[in-house]
Amino acid sequence: MPVHTYRELKPTPEAEAIYRRWLANLNEEFTRHQNFERRADIVRDELYQMYLAKTHGGRKQTTLTSELATNVLAECFDPRNVTLEPEYYGDVNVEQYNLRKPLIWFWQMFDRSPLGLNHWLGFRFRCMLGRHIFRHLGTGVKIFHNVEFTYGYNLTIEDNCTIHKNVMLDDRGEIILHEGTSVSDYANIYSHTHDINTQADVTNKVTELGPRARVTYHATVLAGSTIGENAMLGAMGLATKPVPPATVAVGIPAHVKRQKQSQ
Repeated sequence: MPVHTYRELKPTPEAEAIYRRWLANLNEEFTRHQNFERRADIVRDELYQMYLAKTHGGRKQTTLTSELATNVLAECFDPRNVTLEPEYYGDVNVEQYNLRKPLIWFWQMFDRSPLGLNHWLGFRFRCMLGRHIFRHLGTGVKIFHNVEFTYGYNLTIEDNCTIHKNVMLDDRGEIILHEGTSVSDYANIYSHTHDINTQADVTNKVTELGPRARVTYHATVLAGSTIGENAMLGAMGLATKPVPPATVAVGIPAHVKRQKQSQ
């Protein structure tokens, strides 16, 4: 079977220069400003330009019924005017989450804009933001569009990991993706469980993948069900317990089907 490596693609030199200037400016701003209010201002102003192609100039005329929808759109660019699901959870660290909330909203709105499908830009944008959001983000990481996470501050992604589109990383407890781990499209990784009788009774656990683990299409890893080094969880598999290193587990619930060659 032939080995097909990824091709190296780039925008035009002119576009690349603009992209890099934008990312560098954002990184500098978020590094300089470590408070909710200023970060919310930055995100509001950037989203206003991204979606409406003009600068934010304060609130417009809000009494005209014919412009209400436009005003609603403009208000929703401001992270202060949106509520996100993790804010409702009882175990949220409000101080840590508030620092990150504008950046999380920026991440989500970037992905829902035309910019979000530009992979060259998207990889770099998400890694730039991720270093301000996550507990740790290594080098050589690729994160595709529509990846969601819960708090961000309980998420570690080590070097050379790849997270494909529409993945859910539930870091209510803690998730660690060790070096070289790959998570395929529509996979779900959890780090909390609910009591079967009392839904509000939540147990948080640490869920670890890798190094060099693979969680393939539409698979789910339940809280605490680690995927060992060089192990693979097959498509649509459900890991309810740890998958040993260098094995392939498949099925619902997942069971070891075969051994892999050690790397």
